[in-house]
Amino acid sequence: MNGLLAVLALVLFGAVLAVAPADGGPALMFVLPVAAIAGWMIIQFKTDERFLLRLFASALLVRILVGTLINVFQMQTFFGGDAFTYDWLGYEQMRAWGGDHFSTAVIQGFFMRAGSPWGMVYLVGGIYQLTGRNMLAVQLFNAVLGAATAPLIYHCGYAVTSNTKVARLAAKGVAFMPSLVLWSAQELKDGPIMFFLALSIFATLRLGREFNAKNLIALIGALLCVLCFRFYVFYMLLVAIVGAFLVGMRPVTAQGLVRQVVVMVFIGLSLTYFGVTRYAAVHFESYGSLQILNMTRSDQAQSADSGFLQSTDVSTAGGVITTIPLGMANLLFAPFPWQVASLRQAITIPEMLVWWASFPMLILGLWYSTKYRLRQVFPMLLFTLMLSLAYSVFLGNVGNAYRERAQLLIFYFIFVAVGYVLMRERYEMNVASELLSNQRKLNKRALPGTNR
Repeated sequence: MNGLLAVLALVLFGAVLAVAPADGGPALMFVLPVAAIAGWMIIQFKTDERFLLRLFASALLVRILVGTLINVFQMQTFFGGDAFTYDWLGYEQMRAWGGDHFSTAVIQGFFMRAGSPWGMVYLVGGIYQLTGRNMLAVQLFNAVLGAATAPLIYHCGYAVTSNTKVARLAAKGVAFMPSLVLWSAQELKDGPIMFFLALSIFATLRLGREFNAKNLIALIGALLCVLCFRFYVFYMLLVAIVGAFLVGMRPVTAQGLVRQVVVMVFIGLSLTYFGVTRYAAVHFESYGSLQILNMTRSDQAQSADSGFLQSTDVSTAGGVITTIPLGMANLLFAPFPWQVASLRQAITIPEMLVWWASFPMLILGLWYSTKYRLRQVFPMLLFTLMLSLAYSVFLGNVGNAYRERAQLLIFYFIFVAVGYVLMRERYEMNVASELLSNQRKLNKRALPGTNR
């Protein structure tokens, strides 16, 4: 297996250099050391590290292939036009750091908008400083983060279930689900967001078990990164994490209570030090009303051919409540067959068939986890619930629903894996029981003949 991966990697890297001679070399020179660091960190955990290292390598190669194809055939507009926006802003940021006054004014004007994803601009600008203006380099960096999300989800799944089968299955879903591959192989902020969400939950689960300075630093750093990429997700994540420490992820003990208080104090002081309270005030002033939410949602629904619930008004509490059921259905299951009106939507159907078939296992996994492991899954459960409700109200077209669902899928896969393992074990028990019953019947039939 290791030899096969090495051969595939060499072939793929050669192909990248051949089809993208200008950008391929600098991109690979930049990203391969980053991938090596990620692989080294995977090994340090000493838990199923051989499987995780192979999974990471496989997921990375798939993402490099997809990212290179998108770059070479200039399919950014088809899959994610925001890539050109971040390319332009990142280039302007690079020029601003070099002293260009016009670029500085452009960047300052962009940053003055409350809620702007300035973290992505800094990320692209920083990479361009090292590689030159190279979209492929950013794509491959995001590919590393996307591939590294799978081992993080493995550790999250194992932390809450202590079951290797569940952890492996969830990690495979994150590694190879087409939409997760797609969004983390482009110059978009989705890949980093998914990575830092997974890192935040992973660090939270580790801190819930024992206090560790490295995990605390990782948690605070991941939270700040989520804030600078997508601010409203940060607030929901913060509520879920604080709620998890208040409830407690382990049986209550004096030592555990002290640990939880210390962690929350450190988080509060750190976020205050980095100015999060100031950001919160600006964000609330700019976006903290249902009228603004309604305007944003209406723009999404009416500006795209795939808009849904276009006449919905969410400017009142009643409107929000009535929108949730249909909004949730579109968030979880769109595009439906009758919504497919373009090639871009049609190519999602195979993945959607797999996801629709997985939904009963998601429900079973949620039921089992809530009933038997509520404390352990509480941060994931609360975060996914809040974000699902928020997106069901906020999103207004199929394209956005399909894209933003990726942030939920990385955690949904853990519950799907729990449901699948439960169904599999129940099936195996039924088969074993039936075999045992048949053997007993055969033994009873053989007894009279034996006596004669």
